[in-house]
Formats: sequence, structure tokens, C-alpha cells
Amino acid sequence: MELLNPSPPPQPIGDYFAGFVSPVNFNLNHFDSGNCMAAPPPRLPEFYHQGEGGSGGGGGGCDDKVYVMVENSIERTVALLHWTFRQFRNREICLVHVYQPSSTIPTLLGKLPASQANKELLSVYREEERQRNSKLLFNYLGICNRSKVKASLITIEAGQVHKGIVELINRHSIKNFVMEATRDNCMKVKKSFCNADYAAKNAPPFCEIWFVNKGKHLWTREATENAVNFLPTMLRTSKTALTAGLRCCDGTIGPDQLEVAFSATGSNFINRVSQNLLTPNSSVTESAYTPIQIRSSSGLDSSAEEEMLCNKLVEATTEAEKAKDEAFAELLERRRLESEAVETMNKVKGFEAACTREVQLRNEIEDAVSSIRQDQQKLLEQREEVSGELHRTMRNVAVLDSRVQEANARQVEAARELRLIQASLATLRVERKKIRRQRDEVMQRLEQWKSYGQVGASNYDNFGLFSDSEELTEFCLSDLESATCNFSESFKIGSGVFGCVYKGELLDRSVAIKKLHPFNIRGRLEFQQEVQILSKVEHPHLVTLIGACPEALSLVYEYMPNGSIQDHLFSKTNKHLLPWKTRTRIAAEISSALLHLHSSKPEKIIHGDLKPENILLDSKFNCKIGDFGICRLVPEDTARCPSFGRSTEPKCAMPYRDPELQKTGNITPKSDIYSFGVIILQLLTGRPPVGLVSEVRRAVLCGRMVSILDPSAGEWPTYIARRLVELGLQCCEMNSRDRPELTPILVRELERLPFAEERAVPSFFLCPIRQEIMHDPHVAADGFTYEGEAIRGWLKNGRDTSPMTNLELSHLHLTPNHALQLAIRDWLCQS
Repeated sequence: MELLNPSPPPQPIGDYFAGFVSPVNFNLNHFDSGNCMAAPPPRLPEFYHQGEGGSGGGGGGCDDKVYVMVENSIERTVALLHWTFRQFRNREICLVHVYQPSSTIPTLLGKLPASQANKELLSVYREEERQRNSKLLFNYLGICNRSKVKASLITIEAGQVHKGIVELINRHSIKNFVMEATRDNCMKVKKSFCNADYAAKNAPPFCEIWFVNKGKHLWTREATENAVNFLPTMLRTSKTALTAGLRCCDGTIGPDQLEVAFSATGSNFINRVSQNLLTPNSSVTESAYTPIQIRSSSGLDSSAEEEMLCNKLVEATTEAEKAKDEAFAELLERRRLESEAVETMNKVKGFEAACTREVQLRNEIEDAVSSIRQDQQKLLEQREEVSGELHRTMRNVAVLDSRVQEANARQVEAARELRLIQASLATLRVERKKIRRQRDEVMQRLEQWKSYGQVGASNYDNFGLFSDSEELTEFCLSDLESATCNFSESFKIGSGVFGCVYKGELLDRSVAIKKLHPFNIRGRLEFQQEVQILSKVEHPHLVTLIGACPEALSLVYEYMPNGSIQDHLFSKTNKHLLPWKTRTRIAAEISSALLHLHSSKPEKIIHGDLKPENILLDSKFNCKIGDFGICRLVPEDTARCPSFGRSTEPKCAMPYRDPELQKTGNITPKSDIYSFGVIILQLLTGRPPVGLVSEVRRAVLCGRMVSILDPSAGEWPTYIARRLVELGLQCCEMNSRDRPELTPILVRELERLPFAEERAVPSFFLCPIRQEIMHDPHVAADGFTYEGEAIRGWLKNGRDTSPMTNLELSHLHLTPNHALQLAIRDWLCQS
């Protein structure tokens, strides 16, 4: 048997494992069954060397070496090793392992008995087992090395672990043995208990065994010195011993004296041998017996007596063995009872500790209950205080109710007075209009007088801008600068061709200040005149002009909190989506405002820059047009210049410009009609304006109008969507003569369009094919009226029969039904 004795490593054991040794190179499992031999040492570390051999192998004669039984359970083995390191300090450790081959091998179909497995498969699996076993043992050696304990290794292969343990102890004459044991004999630890019990009963008496469980010492089976060598030697040489020992001091015993000597001393001799065998830690040697002087009787056969003594000695030895077994069993029972007594004492101590803890918890609970009671008393006191405060509050509420009633009465009186004031204001407005007409007449006369040179320019300027206006306010430059922090960029909310827009606070309200570019504006006198004209333009869907600042060439408008429709149609961060009803209403409101501007007297007002950025929404999402009439402030030569607006105007605004305006430079009401048509198509589709007109025309011609509608607006009614698409395309005609005029009838139709689906529709207004309100009714040969697009699609598919009667049509000509078309439009315009 070869041993591996570790020396202090030249480097940490963890680094050594990572760099030099692998389980394949270190194999400790090539053993013959029943033979204890070391593993071949290929590629072993230099600090491992072979131990000196002795009889039985492995230095069995060294009393200082401690043998430790290691198992496959890493947790229990590590605890066992650490206990051994603490118990046997500075002692050499020898790891003892019994390798038990597995009785089954795993396959794809389950576990297969090893006796029925293929030899090649069995050899491969055994090799894998040995490799795993070698790696585990090498890790145990590493633990010893890291703990700076000198260690070696002995392994044996056996079919039964407990027999292998006893065989190792006998073969190597082990005197100090440490192994794992359990506290009880329960089923889950039956195997470990059997190993410990078998080793305790069958191990040689000279071996002292320490039984440890989970790093704690259970009990120790003490050893009996020289008991193994004494009895077999005595039995083998009984005759010689008796002959040599039973001598007199002066000579040899005769045959006739042997019987007398045996009868006198035989019983004492056997009793002493038995007592020595039954007493632990006793030694039986030849020096324990003194020579006995025996007188032999005459005529006694010495050989027969000697044989009889041997037989009696054998019987005494047998009885001694039996008594030893009984004593050992009683010792085991006593050890078990002591262990149980220790466990009982531990349980008693635990119970006492639990009682102490319970008393402590009870005291803590009593303290907590006392604290809770105190808190409850405080809460009751607070409740009384709150109740008193509540009563006082109720009294105050009653007083406030009476004051509210008084305030309501005053409010009623104030409302009555307000109505009187409003009536007075209405009267004043009428008077103001009369004064304005008189002023206009005076201004005309002044113009005439000026032309004849009767009034000087200085006298003409004395008729200032705001001399007769009570609503329009004139602001100075310092007012606007303080309202906008000197026109700071953080206050800017928009910019365009004519100037920039800032948000500010004036007259205790939020306002929008339009600061015009000075190089695009006429002189100060013309600016004042045009602002005076714009201040007279009033409409619910036009942004209210609050005042102006001639010094800064700025206009002050009311502030619209919901921004423009551009923000709602194309902003990704805007949370307010416009439904189709709101969009239809916005289109009607734009048409109403444009009609008012184009119908103003004495001169029409053309917006000239109509686009989604200038169509604003108030807090209730009502539409109001801003920047109207700004083109009146621009000189005609500047407005007609081809380069006007190209450098500052964004590219997205160009698609709203009238194509004829870009060619001729003449702005007309039809220019606003074109911009209005592009905005209608954007409200329908929610798409950018570039190329939008052509895209909508192609969709209508291909019958895919529904595919271009904006789904975020909801489900558009077909009739309303078709009517808006038709109106938008008509407004976007390239030739201004082909664009429709804005009339009160058209505006009224657009205003009633959102409510067309909510009224009961007459049956003869519906197309028999589509069951929708007809917009372009046509009479077919069968006498029925159909939507023009629907009947043309019917006939285009090769049909020549009536959709209503399924009879063949006499001809395929269609006649427009203008009377029905006018009736449908009148019905839509009715309230």
C-alpha cells in the first residue's frame, strides 16, 4: 500500500487546482476489490510524496497518526475534518475512504442493474465514478492543506462499507480512528448507523474510535492494549507456557506434582485471566504471573494433566470472551443512555430558556398594552378637542351660510344693475356707430379739403388714431416690453412672414402681441389708419383686437389657450384629438369668418395668409382666425414682389398659397378660398399639405376615399366626408374662376352638416344602392333616382338592368335631378 503524504505547498491550493491538476490526471480509484493500494500518481504535485511502508502498509505502526473516515457527503465530511483538526492539533491525518461501486447504472430507459449491463458500458461508468471519487478525495486533501495539516490518503474498494472499514483497521493496525455516526437509529440514517455500530462491535479492541455527528462528539469506544496478541498466542503455546511457567525455584516439576499444583492454583489462574480480559485498559503479559511452586504426586501422568489444564483454560477463555461481549454491549447501552441523558438535559435547558423568553415577552406585551392604553387615552382627549372644534366650525358655517345668502342677494342686485349697464352700453354702441358715420363724413370732407390745400398736414394729424374709440387701447413701447420681458425669446410663441408673436400679460389678462417687421410695413400714419379699420371688424370667429402700439408697430390680440389646429393635427405630444364633428364645425366657422371679411364695407378685407397656424382655438375649442388684414399694412409694391416672404416664410406655408397669386402677384378673395380648400382636406385626412390635393383627387377617382380619412377623428359619416372632399377639391382648382363663391347658403349648409346624421332623413333623399343621402342625384332609364357615382359604378361593371326592378334598361343615359339636389340642400340648411 502506497500513501500520499502532503507537505506545505509552494503556492495556494486554489491556484494549484486551477493550473496543474485535473480529475483526469489524478486518479485514485484503480483498485482491485478487497485490496488496499494507492492510486498511481501520474502528474502529481511535487509536495506529495510516497509514505514509508511498514507492515500492513501505510505506516500502521505510528501511534500519532489519526485516521479519519471520509464519505461522499461533503457537508458532513467537512464538519468531521474540522472537528478532527481542533481535537488533534499538530497530529498527522490519514484520510480513509471505502469506495463502494454502484449496484445500478443510469440509462435512457432508467436505472439498470450493474450485473445486467454491457461490459463496455459498465467499464465506462465505473471509470466516471472513479474520476468523480478521485476529484472529491483530492478536494478533501486540499482542505487539509489549506488548514496546514499534514495529510495522506488510504482507499479501498469493497462491496459493503462497514466491512471495508473493519478490514482497513485490521490490515493497517489502526489505533486512532474517527468516523461519522448519528444520534439515533432512524430510517434516513440507518446506513450510517449500521456502519458505526458494526465498526464499534467488530473493530479490534486495540483501536480507539471517536464517533462524531455534524461536528459534535457523541462518544468514544476506548481501546484495550495487547488484547489481540495475547489470547491467540496463549492458545497456540499453551503447553509451552504451562511447562515453562510452572517451575519451582530449584528445578522442574515432576509428573506426580502437576495435579496438586493445578488443583491448588488452576482456579486462581483462570479467574485472573478472566478478570484481565474483562477489565479495559489492562495488559496481560507473562510477567503478570509468578512462577508457581507445585508438588507433583507420584504416579500422575504429566501429559494427561497438561491436556486437561489446556481444556479448562480454553473453557475459561471462551467464558471470558462471552463476558467481554456482554460487558461491551452493556458499555454501548451505557453510552447510549448517557447520550440520551445529555439530550434530555439540553431539552430541559431549552425549555427553561423558552420559559425565560416567554416571561420576557409577557413583560414586553404588558408594557406595550400599557403604552397602547396611554395612547388610547390621548386619542380620546384629542377626539374631545376635535369635537369641540367641529362644533365651533359648524357655528362658523352657519354664519357663513347667512353671509352667502346675503352675497347671493347682492349678486342678484348686481346682475340687475349689470343688465341695465349692458342696455346702456348697447345704446352707447348705437350712438358710437352714428358718431363713426359722422366721423367718416368729416374725414371724407377733410380729405377733400386737404386735396384743395384748405387743411394742413399738421391739422390732419391731430385727428389721432384712437380719439373716438372706447374699446381699442393704445399701448406704449414700455408696456409691451414689461409684458414680454423686453420681447424675450422665452415669451415667443410663433413667427411668420409679417412678424413674431409673443405672449404677455396686459390689463390683468393674457394677450398675444404681434410685433410686425418694420421693413414690411407702411408709414406710421398708414399703420394707424389700417388698425382703425381692423378694429371695426368684429365677428365671433375672428380674434379680437384689443389694442395697438404705433411706436413698436405691434398689435395686441386676445390670447387663445388651446393653440392652433396645426398643433392638434400634427403635434405628436398633443393629447387633445379633434373628432370629426369638431373638425366639421371648424370648417363651417372658418367659412363664416371668411364670408364676413370678404363682405366688409366699404372695402373687402382679404386675409392673404390663411393657414392652420393662424386658425386658433379658445378654451372651448371654438375656432377664431388670427392675423387677418395684415396684408393691408404691407405696401402693394412689396406684396407683389416675387421675393416677398421667401426668405422668412417656412416651406410648409407655400402649399396654402394661391397658384395664381404666385404667378400674377394679385391677391383676391379667391386666394383665401384656395387656402380654405387645402385646410378642409387637412381636416379630413390629417396629412401634410404638400401634394395633398393631387393625392385626394386620385383617391376619389379610384373609389378609395375612405382610405385617406384620418382615423384619429373617429368614423366619418360617408355623406359628410364626401361633401367636404368635394368642397375642398372645388376650392383648390388651379383656375380661380372654377372655385366656388362663399355665400350665406354655403356657410349655412356647412354649419348644419354635423347635424345631418342626427335628423330623420326622408326616404327619397337616400340612394337606393348606397342608402345614403344623395349629393349628386341622377335619374336612370327605369325612372328611379340614384347617386351619380353609385349608378355609374353599377353600369360600369357591365350591368344593363335596373338595380330596383332587375329589368333590362332601355338605355344607359343618366339625367341630373337638379330639383331633388336643391331640395336636399334646403333640407340640410334648415334648423
